[in-house]
Amino acid sequence: MEVTVKTAEELRLTAEEFELIKQKLGRAPNFTELCAFSGMWSEHCSYKNSIKWLKTLPREGGRMLVAAGEENAGLMDMGNGFGVVFKIESHNHPSAIEPFQGAATGVGGIQRDIFTMGARPIASLNSLRFGNLKDKKTQRLLAGVVHGIGHYGNCFGVPTVGGEVYFEDCYHTNPLVNAMSVGIVKVGKTISATAEGLGNPVFFVGSATGKDGIGGASFASANITEESTEELPAVQVGDPFQEKKLLEACLEVIDTGAVVGMQDMGAAGIICSTAEMSAKGGVGMRIDLDKVPTRQQNMKAWELLLSESQERMLIVVEKGKEEAVLKVFEKWDLSCSHIGEVTDDGLLKFYMHGELEAELPAHELVLGGGAPQYTREYKEPAYLEKVKAFSIDSVEDVTDLKKQAEALIQIPNIASKRWVYVQYDSMVGTANASTNAPSDAAVILAKGTGKALTVTVDCNSKYVFADPYVGGMIAVAEAARNIVCSGGEPLGVTNCLNFGNPYDPEVYYQFVKAVTGMGDACRKFNTPVTGGNVSFYNQNPEGPVYPTPTIGMVGIIDDFGNRMTLDYKEAGDVIVLIGEQKNDIASSEYLHKLKGVEFSPAPAFDLDEEFAIQKFIASVVKEKQVKSAHDLSEGGLIVTLIEKGFNRDLGFDVTADTDLRKDAFWFGEAQSRAVVTCSKQQAEDLKHKAAAANIPVTVLGTVTSGEIKVNGESWGSLVDWKEKYDTAIEKIINA
Repeated sequence: MEVTVKTAEELRLTAEEFELIKQKLGRAPNFTELCAFSGMWSEHCSYKNSIKWLKTLPREGGRMLVAAGEENAGLMDMGNGFGVVFKIESHNHPSAIEPFQGAATGVGGIQRDIFTMGARPIASLNSLRFGNLKDKKTQRLLAGVVHGIGHYGNCFGVPTVGGEVYFEDCYHTNPLVNAMSVGIVKVGKTISATAEGLGNPVFFVGSATGKDGIGGASFASANITEESTEELPAVQVGDPFQEKKLLEACLEVIDTGAVVGMQDMGAAGIICSTAEMSAKGGVGMRIDLDKVPTRQQNMKAWELLLSESQERMLIVVEKGKEEAVLKVFEKWDLSCSHIGEVTDDGLLKFYMHGELEAELPAHELVLGGGAPQYTREYKEPAYLEKVKAFSIDSVEDVTDLKKQAEALIQIPNIASKRWVYVQYDSMVGTANASTNAPSDAAVILAKGTGKALTVTVDCNSKYVFADPYVGGMIAVAEAARNIVCSGGEPLGVTNCLNFGNPYDPEVYYQFVKAVTGMGDACRKFNTPVTGGNVSFYNQNPEGPVYPTPTIGMVGIIDDFGNRMTLDYKEAGDVIVLIGEQKNDIASSEYLHKLKGVEFSPAPAFDLDEEFAIQKFIASVVKEKQVKSAHDLSEGGLIVTLIEKGFNRDLGFDVTADTDLRKDAFWFGEAQSRAVVTCSKQQAEDLKHKAAAANIPVTVLGTVTSGEIKVNGESWGSLVDWKEKYDTAIEKIINA
């Protein structure tokens, strides 16, 4: 068939990009070649609209062992000869169309990014966003996504140890499903995603290739519409049991010493893995596509190149050691097909039954090579005028504190996510996960390393919507605060940047400012960005989703004895607030959901103040001067106080001696605060230490055996509040 500009545009390439392809090839591409460029130059693979700003993030330093973006996932030094490998990625568009498979294959894909480097995955996390929970479509999407994550993770045998779920109207059509995986590896035992060595054989291993997922990378770079359900072939189908075998086989084959390089086949399938491995090694490949095992007959060359069928790997093997590799995959009952060889001309040559179907320069296809990089225009969104116009005086202060607090703890963004997490196995397949005691970040005792990891995913997108720069900083700061309150030291960040259409200058403004804020905060906390994912085109017919730069952060606990939990320990303990209370209700759940105010600034935040508070918390945790620590986030002080009681059914008796508004004191979400508990003697020591460090602390009251008392008024039993908190989401779903 004749390939024209129209053909290119149908493949989601622009007319300018079609001309650029012709220049790079020195001729017009055929259809198969154009399909290859379509996949590789999609936003999902090339980051063409984001790479300029991603390069401004801190990408080295700290304990990094490989530079950002060099490998499939980030790698940082844990000490004791071990490294932690971690990454977060989106599977938003597939989950909007087919929630179960979309979410399941998102989990499968992120696990492959970890074990393709030679690391064993030990923990999964996720960050999920949906529309209004009362909407039946939202309930269907939520059920499908949660079932998909639980099914794949539980069957694959990696525990889901943490995450977050938010419900906002802007995610109605386009939910966000971000999956994170964490693994451990011995330093020096990692495998690189590279190809080298003239004549070295190229093996295709794992599941057979089908037509599921064809065009998935370019599909993920398009707007979701109500009609997108017609694009079902773009959603992959996963098999977690096959992936479990693939994991074990890949880790075993590395020990043979025969593997030169290995990469999973994620977005854009075979064309992506062959191009990226070849470009990284400065080599080419000759591939016989007819040797690729298939599930369907008569698949065309372009279908084989672009299929995103799951549970597949590309491995380059040292010539003469093929037998050792074949033996391992035969043992695990997995297909292992010799489909080509490494060449030294930098070209990818794809054949079908001896006929040359495509000839492409590997370097020109990839990010950092010939893929285009754009600088998009941006301008401040018009809605920010409404944000700036907000005045706290326009909102009447709360009169019935108890009634508002009861409503607050039942808002889906605050209430227990029990309905979700009971569907995940937090202990499956490993003795590593130590999630039985509540803490702000998940704590994983990484068996055999002598260390524990703290991991979290965080982003309040309402804050980012209100102020993209400050909201981006807060996402990083909250992740670090969760790790510090759990006894850990923040190590590094992976991010999943979920935004609307980058060709919209107001959306691009959100992206630029959020990335800038994240970068400034990461530099402050010495948490370099090890890599991640950009997901644009998250839109619904009414407009873009909230800008959602999800932060996945990993921390280290060198001594597991320093692990800190969030719950009250015993009646009589003193409750102390670390950090300053402020006359601020901006962007709080109280203001947004209970008062119906859509536009208000981000909550009060100062990066230097945050850093000082975290440093202080870290010191008192390490010196065992506190018995519990829980940061303030959604719902403010009252929610933090109530949540601390749930694990042991302990209550609190607190009094506010303040000139602040009552709603700001109890429900405000100003940052840089945490509530700790300690003995009376520890409380005295804590006050002296805080005064010396110029850190504001306030003694709020004491822990009780179960009753809640606020300003002398009894609010009843903690157990009754716990029941409301635990059942709020299921009551809405079952209504």
